[in-house]
Amino acid sequence: MTTTLLQPGEIEAAAGDIPELRLPPADVFLSRARRLEQLAEGHTLGDYLRFVARLARAQQEYLDAGPAAELPAPERLAQCREHQMPPLAPAGLGLPDGWRDTARHLARTVLPSLPATGQAALESVLEKQDAWLDAQALQLLDGNVQGLDAAVAPIIGAALQTHWTRLARQLEPAQVARPEHPNLCPVCGSHSVSSVVRIGSAENGLRYLHCTLCSSEWHVVRAKCSNCDNTRGIAHYHLEGGKQVVQAESCPECQTYLKLIQQEKDPFADPVADDLATLTLDLLMDEAGFTRSGINWYLIHGPA
Repeated sequence: MTTTLLQPGEIEAAAGDIPELRLPPADVFLSRARRLEQLAEGHTLGDYLRFVARLARAQQEYLDAGPAAELPAPERLAQCREHQMPPLAPAGLGLPDGWRDTARHLARTVLPSLPATGQAALESVLEKQDAWLDAQALQLLDGNVQGLDAAVAPIIGAALQTHWTRLARQLEPAQVARPEHPNLCPVCGSHSVSSVVRIGSAENGLRYLHCTLCSSEWHVVRAKCSNCDNTRGIAHYHLEGGKQVVQAESCPECQTYLKLIQQEKDPFADPVADDLATLTLDLLMDEAGFTRSGINWYLIHGPA
């Protein structure tokens, strides 16, 4: 299979043919769970990947069973598009009704499969007051790990993802403008988990950043930093051996990196699952002095 790498000038020239926004597919969490189960085989983090796979399956079940969410008013959507604002930004929507019930449901679903230490950690989701859960959710949405309970963050993040993904699925791409800041999701304004070079049809060879909150993807030109738009000195790192499905793309200007998932090397590669399964690459990039520009809510790193 041959992948065409478009350069910046060619990208702009062909802009009319490029799907700028990919809203989440109906089976986004199920596909993720299957990939996690595949990656868990023989992996040093196999038990954790299987735990996240069970959590992703629970997200899919809840997404499928839940009612349609209420989008902002058409006037609000039009205003956001006019001013290049993300229509589903948490600051504008607030925490969704029922999100705590979702978090507790997810915790109860995965709890029986965990060892005693894991069960004890998740008990706080079931026992803590609503105010504590809300505070944890707001910290996670703000990207503030100070005071965040990293053990329960995957459950809280999964609940928020489920609600925001349900909202994003009801949008039409035409309702969303290109973001003012290309490193933030045009749908909800959140940071990305990683980027993925997709295969097939009009998306073949194009890079998309994958949102950590609403599961949407937006096109960002390759051969430039997805964090600061620098185009000079971009380098790619990978772990030795294997098919090099995952690379770390680093920038010498802002000293950050973001994972790049290559679907041409594995069509089942997932921007969240494959990022999670390459934690060793994160450790190596940290040793090299680079800071991660994306965040994976399934595994929150506490402050150094």
